[in-house]
Amino acid sequence: MFDLSINFIKKIKRNLFPFYRDKKLKFVFKTLHESFAKDIVVARFVGGCVRKYLANEIIDDIDIATTLSTNEIKEKFKNTDFKIIDTGIKHGTVTLVSGRLKLELTTLRKDVQTDGRHAKVEYIDDWQLDSERRDFTINAIYLDINGKIFDPQMGVTDLKNNNVKFIGDPQKRIEEDYLRIIRFLRFKIMYNSKVEHTTSQAIKLNLNGIKKISKERILVELFKILDLKNFINLNDSEYLKELFYLIFPEFDSLERLERLKKICDPSQVSRDILLAVLLIDEKNNHEYFAHKYNISNQTKEYLNLLAKDLKFIKKNKNFFDKDLEKNIYLRNKNHLINLNILNFVNSSKYTFKEFSETLKKILQSKTHSFPIDGKLLIQNGMKEGSALGKVLKVIEDEWITNGFKISKDRIKEIIKSN
Repeated sequence: MFDLSINFIKKIKRNLFPFYRDKKLKFVFKTLHESFAKDIVVARFVGGCVRKYLANEIIDDIDIATTLSTNEIKEKFKNTDFKIIDTGIKHGTVTLVSGRLKLELTTLRKDVQTDGRHAKVEYIDDWQLDSERRDFTINAIYLDINGKIFDPQMGVTDLKNNNVKFIGDPQKRIEEDYLRIIRFLRFKIMYNSKVEHTTSQAIKLNLNGIKKISKERILVELFKILDLKNFINLNDSEYLKELFYLIFPEFDSLERLERLKKICDPSQVSRDILLAVLLIDEKNNHEYFAHKYNISNQTKEYLNLLAKDLKFIKKNKNFFDKDLEKNIYLRNKNHLINLNILNFVNSSKYTFKEFSETLKKILQSKTHSFPIDGKLLIQNGMKEGSALGKVLKVIEDEWITNGFKISKDRIKEIIKSN
């Protein structure tokens, strides 16, 4: 009997119904080709969507390269169902949106002048020249709407061999945009491939160039690296581990990944838990990272609360025991699960057995919901105002202390006393 898992069935569907057969995509290409002869190629898919199509992976972003200018694209789609967004006009890019479908269309171009951060470009209609300005051979594979591949840099072969290779001279490619060092690291981790000596030397010689790049661009790439399923295996490659640490010295606890692998499947490891595992320490390293990269308030608060609770559980042995349901109510189960993970990777004294028992208790514990609101207090004689919130908090605190129980008479007593 065959084990037809959901993922296996989805792969079969992707083979039988490739993404480029989508009706909306066919409409887009038909619209782009209007007024052109059939033998002229006006647009092709490029980049990640082509890589993922060839690897039979889920496609989330779709990029289209075209010989048309942004003004020509906007003119062609102005009376259609597609919303046109000027996402990067100065870079020759517009975005088309229709429902859940989001397409980035960029005019073919070549770099005229670069400074390691930005490029001055010239728009062209030469597909070969457009491919030569791209970073890696696997990102210069083009696909037309009929499924025909155009591969001027032999990227398909490199993709089959999991080989991440710069187009042309690595030194020149890196000097054009130093962010390519981090992108190279990301793709190397993604495809788990070895690094050529010449590329390794070029990267080491240009590491200081990363300082020229904005923190925002670096953070976007870092998050993409942390989102990789096999980032958790970073320590398997001494070179990639060293390169990652040289670029991101804040992550000085990479050895914790080995403890993390003992308790988590790579598919279960989120970006946020990785940030917590690799940054939270006694030196409050996460605070420095948050300030340096100006991360979102939501992520900052998430890290701060985990760091605070990690210190607290060292002193309070009842946190995951007698106070467990209380802490689940005040935080939530996911927070406590992540805190348990953080505690395990942070302390070699915390055994796998202890971790598993605590996780089981968290999962099996009740989740309580506060059954009292302002309406009930008003029905019992209270007036609206700031006092209402204060009384509600007093009742909630006593409800928690009494094991999530409080009588109606006691509620009335508290109301009268306030």
